[in-house]
Amino acid sequence: MIMNNPMVKKLVETGEERVGKLTQQLMSNEKFVAMVQNLVARSLAAKGTLDSALRTTLSAMNLPSTADLEQLRNKVDDLERLLSSVESKVDALVAAKKK
Repeated sequence: MIMNNPMVKKLVETGEERVGKLTQQLMSNEKFVAMVQNLVARSLAAKGTLDSALRTTLSAMNLPSTADLEQLRNKVDDLERLLSSVESKVDALVAAKKK
C-alpha cells in the first residue's frame, strides 16, 4: 500500500540509482576489490584454522567430528544394502526349496 505512493516510489528509485552508482564506483576501484579479495582469503584461512582446532579439540575429548559421523553413516548405509541383498537371496532360496 505504501509503495503505491508516488513520493515513496521516487525515493526508492533515487535510492536504487545512488546505490547502483556507488556499487559501480567501488567495483571499479582496484584497491577496494583487492581489499575485498584479501578479506575473503583471510576469512577462509581463519575458518580453516578454526575447523582444524575444533577437530583437534573434539578428538582430545574423544568426541566424533562431523566427518566421523558421515563416515559412520556411509558404513551403516552400506551394511543396510548388504543386509537387504542377503535377505533377498535367502528369500529366493526359501522359495526355491518350497517348490
